Amino acid sequence: MMEFHTGRLFDHVHFRVKDFEASKRFYRAVMAVLGIPVSDDNERVFSVDELYISPLEAGTPPSGHGIHLAFQAKDRETVHRFHAAALAAGGRDHGAPGLRHYHANYYAAFVLDPDGNNVEAVFQGPTRRSADSVLISPAD
Repeated sequence: MMEFHTGRLFDHVHFRVKDFEASKRFYRAVMAVLGIPVSDDNERVFSVDELYISPLEAGTPPSGHGIHLAFQAKDRETVHRFHAAALAAGGRDHGAPGLRHYHANYYAAFVLDPDGNNVEAVFQGPTRRSADSVLISPAD
């Protein structure tokens, strides 16, 4: 039997978009069909679970295609190893490992991948999980 484990890879995904209103319309429509609730109570960020969408700010040089991926890291040391491995494999530094202002335990490193996409590893401090992952087994 084939099994899939989810909930272990992404901490969050962030799209910075040129036309914020058009993107909100698009994601509202497709999420409604999928039955996934959206949070639209912030004029600067539209969110769906771990997906965040915000306008591409004027004067901010875009990285890649406006895509930002944040991978979950199990601890601060993993954040450091991610950063070193990414640089050794051709990535460009976009923020050395360290604490960030998002909350007291947000420890992250950022790199630009070969296409210029902003890739992050983040450890958000000690947590308790109800399970290591969600197990999905396709029905026959």
